[in-house]
Amino acid sequence: MTVKKPLLIALAICVTGCGKVGDLEPRSGNSLPPKAYGQIEEQSAAALTRPSVQARPGRTDELLKRSERREDDQFDLPPGKQAKPFDPEEAVADELAEKPS
Repeated sequence: MTVKKPLLIALAICVTGCGKVGDLEPRSGNSLPPKAYGQIEEQSAAALTRPSVQARPGRTDELLKRSERREDDQFDLPPGKQAKPFDPEEAVADELAEKPS
């Protein structure tokens, strides 16, 4: 009985691995969709099953090329604090103070 169980599992795995692997074809009695107006050649099964650009869009955002310092967010404040007005002279002074010489 102990030999039957692994043998049965191995047989089930082998049977599930069997299957037809090949090109897609329309069912018997059916044909591929007709050629669209202005289309040069008939559509193939591979072309019809390829996802459109809308279904799988390509990457359009630019990757980070170089490291850049993030600007301070004047609205990222703890509760109870008020945002101070932007002072360009103070920003330049802060930037100069942070640069090591």
